[in-house]
Amino acid sequence: MAENTFALNKDALKDRANAQMDRVLEDSGYSLRQKLALTCRILFENGHDSGLAGQITTRAGVHGTYLTQRLGMGFDEITEDNLLEVDEDLNVFVGDGMANPANRFHSWVYRARPDVNCIVHTHALHSAALSMLEVPLEVSHMDNCVLYDDVAFVPKWPGVPVGNEEGELIATALGSKRTLMLSHHGLLIAAESVEAACVLAIAFERAAKMQLLAAAAGAIQPIDPALGREAHDWILRPKRNEAAFAYYARRTLKTGRHSDCLNPR
Repeated sequence: MAENTFALNKDALKDRANAQMDRVLEDSGYSLRQKLALTCRILFENGHDSGLAGQITTRAGVHGTYLTQRLGMGFDEITEDNLLEVDEDLNVFVGDGMANPANRFHSWVYRARPDVNCIVHTHALHSAALSMLEVPLEVSHMDNCVLYDDVAFVPKWPGVPVGNEEGELIATALGSKRTLMLSHHGLLIAAESVEAACVLAIAFERAAKMQLLAAAAGAIQPIDPALGREAHDWILRPKRNEAAFAYYARRTLKTGRHSDCLNPR
């Protein structure tokens, strides 16, 4: 006999749904290189393009090394084959060319945060525009609660982040949070997986756009903190991130503009 779910309280229903997601939702089957290349293409399609600005990295198999894109290539040109494997000092071990010198601050974040496996930094249009106001990102809508109480803020621009000083500043400002707004600059995501980093980056840019639109009409009203945290934890689960990433990948590949991203499987 089927369970009478109408007799269950909210916590029981959440537990039931989470258990079902863990059973039913499948992994995309993409390799780490494919996930990183797809993230570049997904973010390109979702307003994160700014020429050669921005970096995406993920820890590689060897301690102290990570995968990243080659300097001189836009997000829409990254494939699983042209990614570089570099060390903390940006020496290239696998691949041709060089990494973006601004990747130095990624090394600082990885050193400070063993829980972080993927970092995304972009100058997405609305996030960059909001950063010019020197105000924090406001999370005041259900769709954006994946970021609730998880956004740090750097109120003053430290300059081009190619020095150790900027790396130390950014890693310190980020603290234990997953995301960061950099004034006069852009956004930073530091997440436990490539999928989570991709999903958070999309959410961040959408939240910035919504904030600019709402603030133009009136004062933004806060949401209840307990409900915001509940929504954050509900949305930001590995299986949901994997499912969302797989959807964004399908949507991006379906455009036909990114057929060169992956090797034929």
